[in-house]
Amino acid sequence: MNTKLTVAAVAIAATLFSATTSAQDESELFDFYGKISVGVQFSDLDDGTDNDRELESYASRFGVKGSSNLDGGLEVIYQLEWEVDVADLGGSDNIKSRNQFVGLRGNFGEVTVGRRDTALKLLQSGFDPFSNYEGDMKHIFAGKNRTKNTISYFSPKFDEFQLAASYVFSEDDLVDDGVSMTATYGDKSMKSTVFYAGVGVDDSVNGKDIVRAVVMTKVGSTKLGLLYQDQENVDGTGQADGFVANAVQPWNDFTFKLQYQMMEFSNGDESSLAAGVDYKLGKNTKLFSWYTGRDLDNVDAQQRYVAVGIEHKF
Repeated sequence: MNTKLTVAAVAIAATLFSATTSAQDESELFDFYGKISVGVQFSDLDDGTDNDRELESYASRFGVKGSSNLDGGLEVIYQLEWEVDVADLGGSDNIKSRNQFVGLRGNFGEVTVGRRDTALKLLQSGFDPFSNYEGDMKHIFAGKNRTKNTISYFSPKFDEFQLAASYVFSEDDLVDDGVSMTATYGDKSMKSTVFYAGVGVDDSVNGKDIVRAVVMTKVGSTKLGLLYQDQENVDGTGQADGFVANAVQPWNDFTFKLQYQMMEFSNGDESSLAAGVDYKLGKNTKLFSWYTGRDLDNVDAQQRYVAVGIEHKF
């Protein structure tokens, strides 16, 4: 990928969008957005790199998303998003594709084609308070997939119930197409409801078969979450199961976060404990700090991480 051409194309597109806003029909809605998240990270590993210090970019990104009304009560929706490493990588490695799709929305729900987070991955959206950090459950739990060649469907909500599915076309004749499906109830942002629950399965997605259940609720101002997962390789090997439990407590401009996760494998357990605090500087800006400790019994390793950083959304 030519990074300069990619950045230039997005910049030109964003400029044209902004310049034509006043001339557009009100039915055309779009948003140029992004996030810069970077911190100083200290790592203590069992591989001879004790007390390693470096700047890390935590899934910083930019993109364009929008929608436009069509005839017959339809709406076209689209998103083009890229991840950018603002701390380390350069050249062609600096830009990575994220969600990039186009689709239709109507009374039937929503259908998109392209590259998109699978239904099972979206089931955990808003659940993991350490997403994109070292405490992210993806370091122990399988299933956080953003797949290409994907058709995605989301049903309308029926009294807070919703169904979702992803069909992933395989490019290898020896590998089955993948299917990801979920059923959910409630509002994961805890605005219209104070309870959210969902179940989901992956069948032959990224080499894994997965069953997952998640529950989130609020007790006062405290948000609590619990997730259970059973996973195995598509050939039936590597079976494992485990859980994640977390709590998030806002207090004035601070947000305190705690998460524990554990997965039992046949050759040992993997566990992680993460604790962190965010400090709000403004509507779109915060400082963050966190600690994560991982114990990997199956490879007899311990990993410890501490980070302090800043995040700004636009």
